[in-house]
Amino acid sequence: MAANKVLKAQAREGVGKGAAREVRRQGRVPAVIYGDKKPPVTVSVEFKDALKFIYAGGFKSHILDLDVDGTVHQVIPRDYQLDVVKDQPIHIDFLRVSGNSTLHVEVHVNFINEDKSPGLKRGGTLNVVRHTVELIAPANKIPEEITVDLSGTDIGDSLHISAVTLPKGVKAAITDRDFTIATVVAPSGLKSAEAAEGEPEAAAEEE
Repeated sequence: MAANKVLKAQAREGVGKGAAREVRRQGRVPAVIYGDKKPPVTVSVEFKDALKFIYAGGFKSHILDLDVDGTVHQVIPRDYQLDVVKDQPIHIDFLRVSGNSTLHVEVHVNFINEDKSPGLKRGGTLNVVRHTVELIAPANKIPEEITVDLSGTDIGDSLHISAVTLPKGVKAAITDRDFTIATVVAPSGLKSAEAAEGEPEAAAEEE
């Protein structure tokens, strides 16, 4: 298993809006570490580091080693707030995790073998219903992504979660249905032609 990425942080004094504003004026993002039956710890992260981690993708599905002044906390980002105007981070919540923690995470979906799909070769389009899938996974077994194989798929086919092989101990968070991840749909030209062919029949039925 790959080593966790390290994010540097500093302990901070004070809570509330005034203290948070002061932290932001210093070019840092206020944050809090909570969970694992321990008291919350208020910290701050360098703005440029927070921005890099958030926009690298998968921020809320990767465990990090949060280095707070030399003390390392194993955490997973649980939530973050962005400035509604500037679209920049203004607060982050980190959840402490341990090896036996079980987490809800959203994992990226990767599609492979598009060149082996008869439907796509005939001009069909891959309609992605879910770019990410919510999983329940042990903290030490969170997959980087899930893979959907498009080999043999034709126009009109749907790909469901049941077709995906998940790692041992990992399961889909949605369990009441075999939800759709993607479909292979006809190209717009073919749809228009089929619709036009059906119009005379519909008119005859009306008469």
